Amino acid sequence: MTFQVRKAAVLGSGVMGAAIAAHLSNVGIPVLLLDMVPPKLTEKEIAAGLTLESPQVRNKLATQGLEAAKKSKPSPFYSLEDASRIEVGNFSDDLSRLKECDWVIEVVVENLEIKRNLLHQVQSAVRADAIVSSNTSGISIAAMSELCEPSFRKRFLGTHFFNPPRYMKLLEVIPGPETLPNVVEDMVRFGERVLGKGVVVAKDTPNFIANRIGTYGLIATLDAMQRHGFGVDEVDAITGPLMGRPKSATFRTLDVVGLDTFVHVAENVQSSVSGEDEKIAFQIPDYLREMVSRGWLGEKTGQGFFKREKTSSGREILALNLTSMEYGARKRVTSSSFDAARSADTLEQKLNHLVYGKDAVSAFVWEILKKVLLYTASKQEEIADNIVAVDNAMKWGFNWELGPYETWDVLGVEKSVERMRQDGETIPAWIEEFLAAGHTSFYKTSAGQPKEFYVLTRHYKELEVAPEHISLKSLKEQGKVIRKNSGASLIDLGDGIACLEFHSLKQAIGTDVTQMIDYAVQEVSVNWDGLVIGNEAANFCVGANLMMMLIEAQDENWDDLNLAVQQFQQALYRLKYLAKPVVAAPFSLSLGGGAEVCFPADRIQASAETYMGLVEVGVGLIPGGGGNKELLIRSLEGVPSVLTDRLDGYVRSVFETIAMAKVSTSAKEARANGFLRAADGISVNRDYLLHDAKVVARSLADSGYIPPQERRIPVVGEAGAAVLKTGVYGMRIAGQISDHDAKIAGKLADVLTGGSVPRGTLVTEQYLLDLEREAFLSLVGEPKTQARMQHMLQTGKPLRN
Repeated sequence: MTFQVRKAAVLGSGVMGAAIAAHLSNVGIPVLLLDMVPPKLTEKEIAAGLTLESPQVRNKLATQGLEAAKKSKPSPFYSLEDASRIEVGNFSDDLSRLKECDWVIEVVVENLEIKRNLLHQVQSAVRADAIVSSNTSGISIAAMSELCEPSFRKRFLGTHFFNPPRYMKLLEVIPGPETLPNVVEDMVRFGERVLGKGVVVAKDTPNFIANRIGTYGLIATLDAMQRHGFGVDEVDAITGPLMGRPKSATFRTLDVVGLDTFVHVAENVQSSVSGEDEKIAFQIPDYLREMVSRGWLGEKTGQGFFKREKTSSGREILALNLTSMEYGARKRVTSSSFDAARSADTLEQKLNHLVYGKDAVSAFVWEILKKVLLYTASKQEEIADNIVAVDNAMKWGFNWELGPYETWDVLGVEKSVERMRQDGETIPAWIEEFLAAGHTSFYKTSAGQPKEFYVLTRHYKELEVAPEHISLKSLKEQGKVIRKNSGASLIDLGDGIACLEFHSLKQAIGTDVTQMIDYAVQEVSVNWDGLVIGNEAANFCVGANLMMMLIEAQDENWDDLNLAVQQFQQALYRLKYLAKPVVAAPFSLSLGGGAEVCFPADRIQASAETYMGLVEVGVGLIPGGGGNKELLIRSLEGVPSVLTDRLDGYVRSVFETIAMAKVSTSAKEARANGFLRAADGISVNRDYLLHDAKVVARSLADSGYIPPQERRIPVVGEAGAAVLKTGVYGMRIAGQISDHDAKIAGKLADVLTGGSVPRGTLVTEQYLLDLEREAFLSLVGEPKTQARMQHMLQTGKPLRN
């Protein structure tokens, strides 16, 4: 990749501008964050003796934007230390400093004239080789740059981040009519590899791809809801995960986005499109305008389509009745097609139950899907070069599981189009041509062959996949499975590296996963050069199979439980001392046993969005798979041997991390918490994680890998345990923790300090594993622990008892 950003500038420090600056700083790019000079002083500034020439006044807006970003939840920063890369300034004094920057991003208010005026100033301040882009969500790229010089327009384009930029995968890159192709290519590659985004190239049309289709779909849903007589709560139950959409569904999404923001986006599309029918399609319902006028804007004002209220039974979420404009209790959906969809195993089955059922819910779902599919097809050539860009934009920007064309394939293109015809709908000409040519799906796959997609020039084209994107699903289709069982598989990644994939429910660890870890150790030791542990699920691993443990405990099958824990401990111990390099590739939730699986690895290559922690205390337990031991070892690495009798501070830090069930909010924070080492890597693009882990494993193997040797571990013994337990006692007396919390903390203290031995004793890993297992089993037999486990399984929330 030739395009490098050694420094960037973000022009505009509002919520979006500051968040973009934060994400650039996350990936190591120094940022100059600029905004306007305030037109006048506040009374507080006057009283402080400041003037309009004072730097803190002139840079105030950018400073306020940065400080707001630091306090924002969820944080736009991987670590607040990253904020130190952001330097604030203002347009009047600091535009000349744009010459320092390789990339300048305009993120000011969505007003064409304001953007034009700013870009006119920017073009004379930037270097001739710098790329300049706008983060507009829908204003024409050509229109905002038309007054600029041709040389500037060649290096100008749109880069539309979705909010919040750190977390949302989609980046729409929008070339202007004169943008050089290599500038577009550079930005696409940079967005994917450095910023970790899923990039689609969109055409310079109103609201580009995702907001154009997504906004249409939301208004179509609002329109259909009224005709079919459903309430906002019922619509959200139908249009969420059951349809392959996010949990926030329709109205919860609008509440999160902000009703005023949504109205602005919809009005922008409506004013920009030319056809009268399309203008009508983007008409804002009267009740939505009424809600905006009342200030019911969603989460930011405390009420929108939903409102939380305190009741006698706790906090309750109430739903808005759009007829009476009053809030009331939410209603349950009663429908045979709805129930059938809920019981179905796959999204394809769920959608077919919903669409082809015979009740009101089916009629409602059919209407909104039909409209979205037809609208998308009718705008395909206008908004994007191919159907893949549209599908990816909706998956990455609106968190749909399937894009419009993938959805159409699932419903059956022939079957659904015939029904559309019966409904009197106009079918886009290219869809009719597609069917007349005998085609039945927009995507084609065949065993061992690359996936193909239909292009509007009436043929299929191979779907290009970045070489850094390893698909385990594709490898399995190619027959690369070495061995599998119900919970895990060992897969050939190529180049002498195998991958251990967990595919049990929620990637939970049970005996089947433990058995496959053991098999992987044996197989890799003989026939492979290295091992990667990773998968492609929603989360890496949420821990042990809690249901199985609870059932065994309630049945008092202590021998079976002891054996299961011991086997898991020993499997991870053998993994740690495998004679070949092991690289773990965690991402998203990597909790409890999921973290413990990573600790024995020689390296961890973590996704930037890795939320790792030992959370067992939340269900009344302590880690049982070696997590206590491994975190203790990590904390003591590098400590001089002369300090082995003064380790209490290190042990206390580990104790607090486990006892407080600390979970990292990013891979960088996981490193600060001691879960990752300094040598461990971080992948910003989750799609490249397995590739990056494989490269690390291959590199370790090629550089003459030497497996670790076990060393004895110094412990602080009974004296150190007494110090920890004194602190626990103080918290109990102060009412900060319960008796059962204190019991759990006491067990943890005994394990981390080495039990009944003198300070400075050197113990083996097996000794600590035995202490850990004994403590774990004693706690799992406690009625209050079992109550916590039961509560977590039933509600997904911890119980404090």
